[in-house]
Amino acid sequence: MRDLVFVCTGNICRSPMAEYLFRDMFLADHENWRVCSAGVAASYGIPASRFAIKALDECGIDLTPHRSQPVIPQMASTADLLVVMTRGHRAQILELYPSAAHKAILLLPFQSQASELDLIDPIGLSFDVYRYVRDAIRGALPGLSDYLHASQA
Repeated sequence: MRDLVFVCTGNICRSPMAEYLFRDMFLADHENWRVCSAGVAASYGIPASRFAIKALDECGIDLTPHRSQPVIPQMASTADLLVVMTRGHRAQILELYPSAAHKAILLLPFQSQASELDLIDPIGLSFDVYRYVRDAIRGALPGLSDYLHASQA
């Protein structure tokens, strides 16, 4: 099994949405991958934000089981891929875990129409921003799935 970790700040909005969307959309195509999410400044056990839950509920995905967790040294060393939401997250990973440099990659460049590298943090913003973030993640996941297939070849 290979490990894929989606990473954001607090692990209550972007990375859990990415994790659950990926599971729903592509996990059946990637049976040899385990998927989770974590945050560079996360605590243990915090539920996903209510707007993140609501945004995924609109897609028929239940995010209520999610509980936050921090990126820990073992996770950084054993993960095969750390998919981060911003360049700042990547910088934090590299500062804390320099040996993870080759496996910390940005999510948005996998979206062919992406004009940004960083995915905005929706925390404290309107529900429309959560929808925007959800849709940006959904737009990037097919490219990430293709990347995972190519990396197995």
